[in-house]
Amino acid sequence: MTDPIGGVGTGYATTTATTSVDRANQNNKDMFLQLLVAQMRYQDPNNPASTTEFMSQTATFTQVEKLEELAGQNAELLTLQRSLSAGALVGHEITWTDDTGSPQTGTVSSVRFFGGEPVAVVDGREVPFGRLTEVSQPA
Repeated sequence: MTDPIGGVGTGYATTTATTSVDRANQNNKDMFLQLLVAQMRYQDPNNPASTTEFMSQTATFTQVEKLEELAGQNAELLTLQRSLSAGALVGHEITWTDDTGSPQTGTVSSVRFFGGEPVAVVDGREVPFGRLTEVSQPA
């Protein structure tokens, strides 16, 4: 005789979405360099790799390094852009949705940053930028 499964349909997801992805198995420049060194170490002495092939692999390694640099620079630019945009809200009137779902309005007195995320301060209350629904000039 089988027992019924309890709790089906009563559970709710409790995890939250994240803005970054950790891929431990993702190829990177260190792995590429290790493969290149291993290939050179274990190549057949009677049939060595051609210089053209070696140069091609070296060029690919350089491209990987430069792409990583560009990705880092883009992340820094995005952070700077968010900071500048957040700072420009000081003195502006904003409307946001509070925890109960009702709209609130107030003037931004300052902006704080927590872990790179901007938070507007209105009358001592911290308002995450994700809750903003409107930004306007002060009356």
